[in-house]
Amino acid sequence: MTSSLAGPLSAAVARLVATLRPQVGPGTAAGFDEVVRRLSAPLQVAVAGRIKSGKSTLVNALIGRRVAPVGVGECTRLVTRFQYGAVDRIEVVGTDGSRWVLPFDADGMIPADLAVDLDTVSHLEAYLTNEVLRELTVIDTPGLGSLDSDSVARTEKLLDQVSQDAVAGAEAVLYVFTQTVRADDRDTLRAFTAATAGREAGPVNAIAVLNKADTIAPESVAGADGDVWRAAAILAGKQAAALRPRVADVLPVMGLLAESAETGAFTSADADALRALAELDEASWMTMLMSADLFTTWECPVPAATRSRLLAKLDLYGVDRAVRAVQAELGITAGALRRALLDASGLAGVRARLDAVFRARADGIKAAAALASITALAAGDSGERQRVNDAIEQLLGRPEAHQLRLLEALTLIAANAVTMPEDLADEVLRVGGSGDIPAQLGMVGRPPHELVAYALERAGWWRSFASFGATPAQSRVAHVVHRAYFLIWQQLRGASGG
Repeated sequence: MTSSLAGPLSAAVARLVATLRPQVGPGTAAGFDEVVRRLSAPLQVAVAGRIKSGKSTLVNALIGRRVAPVGVGECTRLVTRFQYGAVDRIEVVGTDGSRWVLPFDADGMIPADLAVDLDTVSHLEAYLTNEVLRELTVIDTPGLGSLDSDSVARTEKLLDQVSQDAVAGAEAVLYVFTQTVRADDRDTLRAFTAATAGREAGPVNAIAVLNKADTIAPESVAGADGDVWRAAAILAGKQAAALRPRVADVLPVMGLLAESAETGAFTSADADALRALAELDEASWMTMLMSADLFTTWECPVPAATRSRLLAKLDLYGVDRAVRAVQAELGITAGALRRALLDASGLAGVRARLDAVFRARADGIKAAAALASITALAAGDSGERQRVNDAIEQLLGRPEAHQLRLLEALTLIAANAVTMPEDLADEVLRVGGSGDIPAQLGMVGRPPHELVAYALERAGWWRSFASFGATPAQSRVAHVVHRAYFLIWQQLRGASGG
């Protein structure tokens, strides 16, 4: 855990909480203390999705270590929090608040099964020395949907800290699905408000990934031209449209390939086996790739057990990509082969989007989540509620708090709390959905003078709309968007010296 606040907005909220604390009761004050503690902690991202969607495999890839158990086991039915620690350790947190240390298994992973009654366990906390966890706490949740109701209840209990101790456990959501989004996936994502401090999941704090992209049949996707990755990108684009505005983006990824390449599971022995497979004639190789059974049973100099190991780490798509890489560069090293597999997995794209949507806006996300939490804490007492609401309005009225206003506007649009014509709603989501100015303006690749002119034009348009063409609710959002464009214009003018 870091000891400093995420940024100026988090610091402003912490000061507001300190001012309000003497004006509320002991129970609310204790919740306020937890809010401040969370403001000083890394951004907390819950990884959610249906059972067998590959969540834990993706968690391992993101952390850079194969530590989260995959498949079916007791530990996969528990919420696990992965956070930074000076020493690697696992703690089991009991429902009564007790804690005890859980040893890693022989492979350095969290054991798949516990020797205790799961009804006495709240969740697991894994402290790891991996650097990525200095800025991001990852919360691995049980698979939702077809999993047993007790596991879903454990997820809701930890993620809905508003009902448990009035402070949410996660501030952002990474939603994992495979093949296509189903109606219950949309319902689950919509219901994941509990994971985001009582705020709707939306483009501010939610990303989705289309996992197991290598299992997509490219011939079933129009425009894919037989290419698996192109098919996955097309499907991800369609799902992004279906889920908008619940998520900022949908990205294809091959979680197993990413996990094997990023966590050290891919070894020099695996590289040697792939070099041997690369020497097979093309007809035999194409036959072996027709199915997993043929790949492991076909007569071949590489032992069947070795091929099974490769299949478990890379799947058929990854094995084929690796063999093609060897054939293209016969002297390729094991390290270079690993990097080629990592590039093929799509993990870099997911990480880049996490950085753009979550890390780059951690200050605003955490501050907005904290404001939602203190509002929920004070909801039970009318006097406390009024004092908190008045203080928040004063904070949001300051120019430096504009980012919070913009995040609020995005949330209102995403939740359909404020309805607008589709083109205007899309514009609000675009302006607030990125930290990159050309992307905010929808003018990527255009020259600076065009960006300056467009930002000023749209600032004027939204000001007029707020004054003359909007409903009161729309006007509130429009004023925020007007100011966003105006600030962009000022920033562009300053950068150009104009």
